[in-house]
Amino acid sequence: MRALNVAEPWGLDQIKVVELPDPKPGPGEVLIRMRAVSLNYRDLLMVGGIYGRGPATAGPIIPFSDGCGVVEAVGAGVTRVKVGDRVATLFFQGWIAGPPTQEKLSTALGYPIPGAGRELGVFSEQGLSKVPDFLTDEQVACLPCAALTAWRGLFEDARLKPGDTVVLQGTGGVSIFGLQFAHAAGCRTLITSSSDEKLARAEALGADHRVNYRAEPEWAKAVRAATGGVGADLILEVGGGGTIEQSMRAIRIGGHIAIIGVVAGQGNPFNPAALIGNSAKLQGLSVGSREAFEAMCKAIEQHRIGPVVDKLFPWTEAKAAFEAMRGGEHFGKIVLTF
Repeated sequence: MRALNVAEPWGLDQIKVVELPDPKPGPGEVLIRMRAVSLNYRDLLMVGGIYGRGPATAGPIIPFSDGCGVVEAVGAGVTRVKVGDRVATLFFQGWIAGPPTQEKLSTALGYPIPGAGRELGVFSEQGLSKVPDFLTDEQVACLPCAALTAWRGLFEDARLKPGDTVVLQGTGGVSIFGLQFAHAAGCRTLITSSSDEKLARAEALGADHRVNYRAEPEWAKAVRAATGGVGADLILEVGGGGTIEQSMRAIRIGGHIAIIGVVAGQGNPFNPAALIGNSAKLQGLSVGSREAFEAMCKAIEQHRIGPVVDKLFPWTEAKAAFEAMRGGEHFGKIVLTF
């Protein structure tokens, strides 16, 4: 079989297609023929050698956590899936349910566990889930990280209610899933982007308010205006240091800011004393459990929510796909097909 391989000195130019022996499933394991994988910002960091709980491994890695494939063979004792089932690879192979722990968070695909960027992969049956039939393979590949991150932020950590106000930053995978989920749940949504074209596309998905942060860099004022001065109930904070100050100004008293990403860079440090004044909550968020993934899939099925796949590349052209991500060209998700 062929697989993607990245090693020191890291970087997009180090992405190679290599030949590896065909794997065989052992007890409790499942052999998957991959059909699609999707890109996350985490993958870009990983390929650059700057992601993980410590430095990237000195040896080569097989990247990507988010894949869709079909069961080709099963090992002894497997009961969760059978040959012919279509499944998604779960981001955390060992986080089945309950709160996160160090042990659970140390089972991520891509690193430290070899990822889904290969024609054939062996995975634990516990790290796979069946998926809604109405979705395409490419849409299924978008679910394990971005969709589940948005789902957890909205409904497990913040516990939103219909009528609450949600702010989505940018139009990448997590934010677009957040928009779709929040809209389906009856929440008011406000989304930011530097592109009026992308804002128009977001409006078509249900965005109630749209702000071009190039034209309005102090977008917290727009959030306040849209909420009658109260502020947002939840902000999915994907920008990091470059946006946290505006998020702090936009959140309501007792509101929730889910810290998800760092795509906007370091920015200026914010004054944490503001948290005291408005009793807001900042919570780090790293994907979620298999139990949450399967609850999310039920909601996707019920509401017929279709993940937004913006760009497709052959899996052997991963470098070009990463360049598109790095350039911010996408709306929703970028997917590689096998």
